[in-house]
Order: sequence, then structure tokens, then C-alpha cells
Amino acid sequence: MSDSTAVATAPEGILDPGQRGQRRRTLAVVGVLLGVAVLGFVLWRGSSMVFYVVMSWFVALAMEPAVARLTRWMPRAAATATVMLSLLLGIGAFLWLFGSLLVDQLTALVTAVPGIASDVLEQVNRATGSEYTYDNLLEQAGISPSDLSGYAQNVAFGVLGFLTALLGAFFGIFVVAFFVFYISVGMPRLRLWLAGRMSPRVQVPFLTAWDLAKVKVGNYIAARVVLAAVNAAASSVAFFLLDLPYWLALALWTGLVAQFIPNIGTYVSIALPVLVGLTSGDPWLGLWVLVYGIAYQQVENLTIEPRISAKAVDVHPAVSFGAALLGAQLFGLSGALMGVPLAATIMAMLEIYQRRHEVSAETEERVAALVAPRVDPEAEEPELPALAEARAARHEADGADDRER
Repeated sequence: MSDSTAVATAPEGILDPGQRGQRRRTLAVVGVLLGVAVLGFVLWRGSSMVFYVVMSWFVALAMEPAVARLTRWMPRAAATATVMLSLLLGIGAFLWLFGSLLVDQLTALVTAVPGIASDVLEQVNRATGSEYTYDNLLEQAGISPSDLSGYAQNVAFGVLGFLTALLGAFFGIFVVAFFVFYISVGMPRLRLWLAGRMSPRVQVPFLTAWDLAKVKVGNYIAARVVLAAVNAAASSVAFFLLDLPYWLALALWTGLVAQFIPNIGTYVSIALPVLVGLTSGDPWLGLWVLVYGIAYQQVENLTIEPRISAKAVDVHPAVSFGAALLGAQLFGLSGALMGVPLAATIMAMLEIYQRRHEVSAETEERVAALVAPRVDPEAEEPELPALAEARAARHEADGADDRER
């Protein structure tokens, strides 16, 4: 027998622990990549259905205050059906009473836009003594006649696309209504079912985020809808009494824009009726519309809105405006509507779970010393009072220890 030591080798087909760990990591990475690819494909191909589900959830949250009140006297399914039927009957009654008038006024208003623009330009020339024309303005803006024809062609295709989208919207409305009903009916069970699939440590932040979203989103949308209806109703009465042209279309414009565009919506909404009044042949009509807009805004801010929006979102104006713009760029009009309550929910979560650190006076003194310009660049950095006191106390303690020794 040879004196050489026999080396034990693993049987063929059996991996050592290191190879098995590497194999598991490789399979895990491949699985994650496949999952991300499948999720991206589903979101890409089924983006419209995902959008319908998300919108249905938001609409169900908006209905939640009314549904929750009705559940005291009836089952939740009956309460949800009652709220949805009430909305349907209200919209149907409005269209039955004012649908034809609204369409006629919208058509006339769109047709009158060139004339309104011409009247505005004429009044500007008369007031400033200038002689601006459309050609001069287009030339200064760098727009050529060929560009205008291209814009007109795009508008024509846009109108056709709008009509096509309008036909497809009926199917979307049916799908959203279907999901809204079942999400609203099963919302309490859905909340508990989702929370039950999580660990107790994760359940608290999840349920907190759910309840905050229900309060913020539901109250915000419900308050905006009620305020828009009140604003549109009051504006329609005022514009009708003032004999403002296109009074119904402008009243709806005023109510919707004032409530669903944060911060600047009030000014944008009243600007169009004022402009129509100024160019209607009686400039005093535009002034009276402006007076009404200012008066109504004061009444709404002092009496109506505090009662309706008492539990709605409280977000900084800059944050709400930015959230609405970001939501509009991502998801269009519905995204602009949902951006503000989502931002309020995120900020409320941060207020609950973020860790706060107080800024001490010592920190402020150190920052001031670093920012303040030095008279002599070669001079040493001045010592802060708090640091000087700490250094003196340490020297005294060291001296006391030396004396004891």
C-alpha cells in the first residue's frame, strides 16, 4: 500500500454547502427578476384595468362617510346601493333638466372664443394706444401660418379622439361602478383580510395608513364635491339674474375649477366669467360678476367651507399645489384630484412615525460661528461659549484629581 494519504472526494452529483448556498442565491435573484418582469408586463398590458381598480377604491373612499352613516339603519350593501343610486338620480335629473341647454351653451361658447379674443385685443389697443394685430402677436410668438394649420389639424384629430374616448367611457363607467359597489360593501372585511396576512409588527402601520387614507381621501373628495355643487348652484343663480351669456356653462366651470384646482382655482374660475362679461357689450356686467365672485368667496371661506371641510385635509398650499400638478402629469385629471389627499396621508404618516430631534442652542451657535465671516483669515476659530464652559469644567475636574493624588 502506498504511503500517500487518500483524499476524500464528495460523490458525484452532490454539492458542498458553499455551492448549495450560491445556487440558492442565484435562483433567488432569477426569481426576483422574473417576478419584476411579470409584474411590469401585467401593469403595462393591464394598465387600464389597474387604473379602474385604483379609481374605484378612491371613489369608494369618497362614498365612505355617507355609507358609514347609512349603515346605522340598514345593511352595508343597501347603504352602498342607496348612495350610488342617489348620485345616479341626481346626475340624471340634472342632465334631463339642463342637458340640452348646457350643450347649446358650450357649443356657443366655444364658437364665440375667437370673437371674445378679438374684443379683448381691441380693448387693449384702445386702452394702451397700441395697434396690435393677430399677425403681429403670432410673429412675436414665433408662430407661422403653417403652424396654425398644423394646430388646427391636431385639434380636429383631438376632437375625433375625444368622441372615440367618450364612447369608450360608458364601458369604463360601468366597470368603475361595478368595482365601487363591491369594494365599498366589502371594505371592512378587505381591511381585516389584508391585515391578517401581515405580521403583528406590520399590522399597526398598515392599519394606520388605511384609516388615515380613508379619513383624508374620503373627507377631502366629499367636501370638494359638496362645495363644488354649492358654488355652481350659487353661481348659476347669480349669472342668470345678471343675464350673463352662457350662464350655465360658466357656472359649472366656476364651481368645478374653484374647488378642484388648489390655491389658484378661485382666481382662474372667476376670470373666464369676468372676461365674458367685459366683452358682452356691457363692461359693467363683467364688473358685477367680479363683485359677486369676491363676495361669494368671502361667504364661503367664513361660513360654508369651515362647516363642510372641518375634517378634510390640512396641507401647506405649496405642497397641495405641487401634489396636484404631479398627480395631473402622472394620471391626468383624476390624478390631480387624488394628489392632494394622498399627500396629506403621507404627511400624516410622517408626523406619526418620524423621529424628531430638537435643534439645540449649541448647534445654532456652532452654525453661526462657521457661517460668520472671519476678520483675520489666519486667526483661530473662536470657541463657542458652551464648549468653553465644558472645557473649563473638565480642567477643574482634572485639577481636583491631581490634588487628591
